[in-house]
Amino acid sequence: MRTRFSFAWAALALVLCVRATWAQPTPATPAQNKGIDPELLAKVNAGDAEAQHELGDMYYFGQGVQRDYAQAAIWYRKAAEQGDHDSQYRIGVLYHFGWGVPRDDAQAFVWIKKSAEQDDANAERLLSVCYAKGLGVPKDDAHEIFWLRRAAEDGDANSQYIIGWVFEDGLQGYRQDYAEAYFWLNLAASGPAAPKYRKEAVKRRDKVASHLTQAELSRVQERVRDWHEEHPAQAQ
Repeated sequence: MRTRFSFAWAALALVLCVRATWAQPTPATPAQNKGIDPELLAKVNAGDAEAQHELGDMYYFGQGVQRDYAQAAIWYRKAAEQGDHDSQYRIGVLYHFGWGVPRDDAQAFVWIKKSAEQDDANAERLLSVCYAKGLGVPKDDAHEIFWLRRAAEDGDANSQYIIGWVFEDGLQGYRQDYAEAYFWLNLAASGPAAPKYRKEAVKRRDKVASHLTQAELSRVQERVRDWHEEHPAQAQ
């Protein structure tokens, strides 16, 4: 029987957002924009997607205004409909958890996929979860691993950890490959992964290293250095 790892991968989806520990706010109206920087509002009302996303963030995180997911959804949607991948991801998350909008896996999938197709690593990671758990789309192992790999390649450290695990143990139809496992685990260990997974990445990386010769280890470490040079934003 093929070994599965989706139980752990699904848990990683929770790293994408901070779960709400408060009561869901009453849906607000655009009148609550009173008091927000007039210059920002002018851009918002002119249809500027970047400004609409910024206003969505203010309501999503409660920055300068009372946290209000319903209002965040309004402005994220406007920006998302103009193709803003960050807003597409955020509105997908709101539908995924049912924050400010009715929970709707199908709608979540639609928006998350739009964002993932623009190489948003967070969206790629959550899209992998959708395929793993059958959220808004039939379960599909091949698509699960495809989007997981895309997220890892686009610099998502949590995804790099899981891909390293896949190569270490030969999961999901991938052959066991210690050099490839070391590469991805090393990236995860040196990147901004969630603390739990970063710690596990270090343990797995060091374990995998014992299966490699010094020459093999040197080659992989050179690959890691090259990757960080090409992706300076992910280097720590």
